[in-house]
Amino acid sequence: MQTITALFYVFSAILLFASFRVITARSPVYAALFLVLAFFSAACIWMMLHAEFLAIALVLVYVGAVMVLFLFVVMMLDINTDALREGFWKHFPVALLVGVLIVLEMALVLMPGFDVRSAPVADAAALKLGNTKMLGIEMYTKYLYPLQIAAVLLLVAIIAAIALTLRRRKDSKYLDASQQVRVKKADRMRIVKLPPTIEPPPQPAAAAPGEQK
Repeated sequence: MQTITALFYVFSAILLFASFRVITARSPVYAALFLVLAFFSAACIWMMLHAEFLAIALVLVYVGAVMVLFLFVVMMLDINTDALREGFWKHFPVALLVGVLIVLEMALVLMPGFDVRSAPVADAAALKLGNTKMLGIEMYTKYLYPLQIAAVLLLVAIIAAIALTLRRRKDSKYLDASQQVRVKKADRMRIVKLPPTIEPPPQPAAAAPGEQK
């Protein structure tokens, strides 16, 4: 077995293990850290496949920026995992059905792209374009539907993040912009007329018995 093949199996095993731990870890922080490990393993595999641009973009963009933001948000939200698990098994059949449908739809879209027989041949003209330009051409022509699916998944993730931050909590303070716009002077300030008060002059202290005045 060659060294490249052995490294591919090692990184693939780490990637599968980290991906499994992302969805099974009880702590959201541990899940995010396992996702970082999965990204690093995928970047190593792409580097071995001579996809340097994808590997560097995955490390710099996702690991260096997105995952740091995820960890910051998870720690700031202080999510109660016990409350999230309530009613899990009640909604599990519906969630399983939706998950299976999503997997089948993505398989129908992505499977034609894994056909080795129709793989493009790297000729002299393609090598002159460069790796990044060829990647852009393939992504926005042949793999346009998988790109749109990834965009939809990111949109769902954004909506979920907004829903988590806008949940009602007793200890959270928030401002309603509509109430601030409709506010009037009488709602914030009340003028009250009070009669003036004059303090009486201080009384002299009484002399103790036996003392001269």
